[in-house]
Amino acid sequence: MMNKPSIPGRSLLQLGLAGLLAYGSMTLASESAVAVPAPAADLTPALSSTAMQTAVLAGGCFWGVQGVFQHVAGVKTAVSGYAGGTLDKPSYEQVSSGRTGHAESVRIVFDPKVISYGRLLQIYFSVAHDPTELNRQGPDTGTQYRSTVFPADAEQARVARAYIEQLNRANTFGKRLATTVEPLKTFYPAEAYHQDYLTLNPREPYIMINDLPKVANLKKMFPAVYQEKPVLVGSAK
Repeated sequence: MMNKPSIPGRSLLQLGLAGLLAYGSMTLASESAVAVPAPAADLTPALSSTAMQTAVLAGGCFWGVQGVFQHVAGVKTAVSGYAGGTLDKPSYEQVSSGRTGHAESVRIVFDPKVISYGRLLQIYFSVAHDPTELNRQGPDTGTQYRSTVFPADAEQARVARAYIEQLNRANTFGKRLATTVEPLKTFYPAEAYHQDYLTLNPREPYIMINDLPKVANLKKMFPAVYQEKPVLVGSAK
């Protein structure tokens, strides 16, 4: 298994040929972006409600998934963390072992009057990750990098399952999705140094190669919901 590298302060140009070869197994996120149709079934918010809703999504390294949704209008917070496992309060090292059952995930709190749950799923399947990869994303391998939707309730589960079936039936990706729908037990926020990672480390090679193209694809493919200024965990009160 290849853990995510950390090379503070070094750009791709500084890495040179040897550095680029070390990242040779990585693929640009822009190459796997797919324009998918909107879900046929979605959730309609109650017009009288002011309540925020929560979505928990896993799609490989949480740095990129968090970074994408922090640029989506209507998202109030997007927090990197761990979901789906059996260990209480797991650490990054424990989750990275692949033995806890957790997936690197992002908890998204959003205003359903601004953006719907189905629209978040459309972004998730289109630009946030490749849903056809089983237990991996790009250079990262293991069940902790699986593609999984963790519904907050039965209605979210219904929409997620129907959408997966819709995309499979239309053969949108040319093969079946590996995305699973799993019960949401407990979401554990990741360590502070993982939060806002894409925004704070835009010149780190891993981010430049794997994650910044995702944000660029969001801006290109979903201009109506793209917001230039990200909603950061570190600025939340």
